[in-house]
Amino acid sequence: MPTALVIRTAGTNCDAELARAFELAGAQTRLAHLEALVTDPSPIDKADLIGFPGGFSYGDDVASGRIFAMHTRLGLMDSLRGAIDRGACIIGICNGFQVLVQTGLLPGIEEKRVALTVNAGGSFISDWCGIDFEGSSKCVWTRGLAEEAEETNVLPIAHGEGCFVADGATAKLLGQNGQVALRYRDDVNGSVDRIAGICDPTGRVFGLMPHPERYLEWNRHPSWTRLSAQTKSREPIGLLMFKNAVEAVSSVGAR
Repeated sequence: MPTALVIRTAGTNCDAELARAFELAGAQTRLAHLEALVTDPSPIDKADLIGFPGGFSYGDDVASGRIFAMHTRLGLMDSLRGAIDRGACIIGICNGFQVLVQTGLLPGIEEKRVALTVNAGGSFISDWCGIDFEGSSKCVWTRGLAEEAEETNVLPIAHGEGCFVADGATAKLLGQNGQVALRYRDDVNGSVDRIAGICDPTGRVFGLMPHPERYLEWNRHPSWTRLSAQTKSREPIGLLMFKNAVEAVSSVGAR
C-alpha cells in the first residue's frame, strides 16, 4: 500500500481533510509536524505521496505561506527533491500551493518564477467555482478529468491571496509544456490566463488554489440533490485526483 505524508504546522487547518483524502484514495497516511521533520526528515524518504495542506500557516504573517515556505526551504529541500527524483507525488493546496511556489518546487523550471498574490478584488473569496481541466496537461493528478461533465467540474475556493501571477513568456511556456493543469472557468481572482493550478515538468508535483479535499463525496457538491443517478455513479473529481496520484506511485513504485 502506498504511504502518504501530510505536513502540518501552526495555523494549517486542512491537514485532517487532506489525510482523509489520501486514505480514501487507498494510501496509508500519517501526519507530521514541520518542525519535527526539519529535525528528522527521514519520514519524507519513506513517503510515496506528500501533501502540503491549506489553512493560514503561522497566521499568514508577512505573506501567505511565507514562513512555512522559509522553514521548508531551509530544512527539507534536499529530502523533497530526492522524493521527486524517485517518483513521489507532491500536492500543495491553497496555502500549500503558496508554499510550493515560494520554495521554487513550482513551476520547477530554472530561472522561471511565478507568484500568488492578493486577489484582484482585494477581498477573501469563499465559494464554489467552475473548473476547466487541461486535456494536454502532463499532471498525473488531473489525468482524464477533462472528460468529466461540466456540471460536476466544480471545486470550492477559500483564499485571499490566490491571484496567480506570471509574466507573459512564463505563462505561455507553462501552457506549451503541459504544466497548466486547470483553469477557472470564469475570472474569479484576476489570475493570469485564469490559471488555478500548475504542475512541475515531471507532472508529479502539483499545486492548486481550489480545495479538492473538500469534494470527496457527492453531498459536498452545491447542487448534489439535483445531480442524476448516472452522474453520481462515478466518483467526484476531488477524490479522483487523489486516486490518480495513488495509481501513479503504485504503478512505478516511488521508493
